[in-house]
Amino acid sequence: MDYYLDLANLLLRWVHVITAIAWIGASFYFVMLDSSLTPPQDAESKERGVSGEQWSVHGGGFYHAQKYVVAPRVFPEHLHWSMWESYSTWLTGFALFTVSYLYNASSYLIDKSKMDWQPATAVAVALAFLVVFWFAYDGICRAFGRRKNGDAIVGALVAIFIAFATWLACLWFPGRAAFLLVGAMMATTMSANVFFWIIPGQRRSVAALREGRPVDPADGQRGKQRSVHNTYFTLPVLFAMLSNHYSFTYTHPQNWLVLLLCMLGGAAIRQFFVARHGFKLGVRGNPLGYALLGVAALGLGLLGLRPPAPEPAPAAAVAAPVTYAEVHKVLEERCFICHGEQVQMKNVRLDTPEHVAQHAQGIYQQVAVAKTMPLNNATSITDAERALIGRWFQAGAATK
Repeated sequence: MDYYLDLANLLLRWVHVITAIAWIGASFYFVMLDSSLTPPQDAESKERGVSGEQWSVHGGGFYHAQKYVVAPRVFPEHLHWSMWESYSTWLTGFALFTVSYLYNASSYLIDKSKMDWQPATAVAVALAFLVVFWFAYDGICRAFGRRKNGDAIVGALVAIFIAFATWLACLWFPGRAAFLLVGAMMATTMSANVFFWIIPGQRRSVAALREGRPVDPADGQRGKQRSVHNTYFTLPVLFAMLSNHYSFTYTHPQNWLVLLLCMLGGAAIRQFFVARHGFKLGVRGNPLGYALLGVAALGLGLLGLRPPAPEPAPAAAVAAPVTYAEVHKVLEERCFICHGEQVQMKNVRLDTPEHVAQHAQGIYQQVAVAKTMPLNNATSITDAERALIGRWFQAGAATK
């Protein structure tokens, strides 16, 4: 069964990354295009209702993109809709979340030093983060989005709610799961924006144009607002997802603050790239300040809040040779529960010298270097035991 779960994890992760690249790439392209449009120069384009255009070169050819104020005089029969990139990314991401975290809730979602709850409760609370954040975000947008200074009010309230959700997730869940959960709740909202607001609004507008009815400007305004929000969510979500591979981020004592600072840095850097197109055209100010803010936030999050260095071991302990018997005792107490004769998660078995020799490199990396195993430190391995594993491997990883 473990093999099939790993296989599903691999395939889902592969498809998820592919569809995410397609979605983010399309989003980044249209934001860049919208920010790079210039008024048309020829009278014919102006007469046809073209409000902006961009000439570009790629792949040995020239492209001429045009944006109409409302719609072209002759409405095209076929339109390209950018939606399945979003839907596919969310569906594969949720399936991956289910296989990797929800199915193994007792291992991935529960840290008894934080919350000693049952797996079903942990799963329910994790799913609640996705649902509650969407309704809170959507409610904020509905209530304040179209008021005076609505964008600023919505931005501030959403940022506060994200900060609260991040703190709460890191309070209740293991760091690795908390970071992924924060990214998942924001990604869910991004896809929900497409599903509930952007695409339905575009469909209503297209139907009105085809039938010769007036277009409701609110659909375009809402769609634009939600698209902008999705743009600023993108880099924070990517950081939250990728940080799962770097334990020094989510194992920090103030991991919620590390995540918030790095997400702030990502949003600020995204703003720099959004604004730079207008700056190049001379219609916006220099956005360098956003880039500097982003770099400063990342620096504070990853360098200023780096974990404290471990205390050096006594000289006598460093010099003492480590026997396989000592290593076996640590593995027996901390690792056999998941990697013994009865259970062999990830097809890794550590209860015999032959298997330990086979996996010595992985043991060293996961236990002594990355410190990601035991998962969530469920078996309470100590720093001294991690150091012992490290000295054993560096001395040659003897198994006799």
